[in-house]
Amino acid sequence: MVMVMELLDWKNLPFGYVKTDYNIRCIYRDGEWGKMEISSSEYIDIHIAATGLHYGQEAFEGLKAYMGKDGKIRLFRWEENAKRMISSAEGIKMAAVPAEMFREAIFKVIQLNRKFVPPYGSGASLYVRPLLFGSGSEVGVKPSTEYTFLVFVTPVGPYFKGGIKPVNMLICRDFDRAAPLGTGIFKVGGNYAASMRAVIAARDGGYASTIFLDAKEKKYIDECGPANFFGIKDNTYITPKSESILNSITNMSLIDIASDLGMKTERRQVPVDELSTFIETGACGTAAVISPIAKIVDPDMNIIYEYCKDGLPGRDSLKLYNRLVAIQYGDEPDTHGWLTIVD
Repeated sequence: MVMVMELLDWKNLPFGYVKTDYNIRCIYRDGEWGKMEISSSEYIDIHIAATGLHYGQEAFEGLKAYMGKDGKIRLFRWEENAKRMISSAEGIKMAAVPAEMFREAIFKVIQLNRKFVPPYGSGASLYVRPLLFGSGSEVGVKPSTEYTFLVFVTPVGPYFKGGIKPVNMLICRDFDRAAPLGTGIFKVGGNYAASMRAVIAARDGGYASTIFLDAKEKKYIDECGPANFFGIKDNTYITPKSESILNSITNMSLIDIASDLGMKTERRQVPVDELSTFIETGACGTAAVISPIAKIVDPDMNIIYEYCKDGLPGRDSLKLYNRLVAIQYGDEPDTHGWLTIVD
């Protein structure tokens, strides 16, 4: 039998699904969580009237495990993902997954699929996807009484092709990702469904993704499709504050790293016209890590904002990226206590 290491081109992995050996499943029924089960199937049985299918009771997370030079697997900030999934569950009236149960499931699934953790130096990582959805049958619009929690893993390359290579973005005013007081702060599937028309239109036009503006006034930057936005000027890392965007764990980490590097940090409203004042801009998130933005096109205003004019990432974006990735792979000290070794 050919080994997995020989089948996969680790350095050229897409950000896509690769079948692995096992996943973890657990059912919430009669007011309590049952025992975790290990499955080798890629499929699930689900009731035709499940609330996850009809009424959007579904939340998920995304985090990564990294193989270090020392052969140890490091998991990055899983506690924050556990907190966020609890918040998402409470936000759409689902049974929450306790943090310790979340930890047990993700550690177990990584251990079971250890051979799929990309080798150190490949630039790839093991993406961990916890998923929670209403699996009980309801016809009326109300919360389910049964929930399924599952976790699968897949080895992935960078979300945006080229990794740290600068990308182009398109400002969108025709569609909103989430309402100002809606579910935008939760990691639920409906938010991503709402973004697809705009994101696909941008990609069809040759852009990496779209930049959404605030839904209420269309005056402020919200986020970059599946990632948070940041801008840099005057030695300051600036990222939007909004009631309709997901709080990125990567962005939280970059704010701390920026402070470590002697930069000021601001989380505040970012007017669209402030784009002309930034020296560097970028998209950040678990999937993308950092994707520097080379150009932002505003078709409605007929304005093009240009950065990375030499085709290379900006100095500060590169510093932030290199420091974060070095911490994740164990190459630099974990001074913030973000990493957990998976034995």
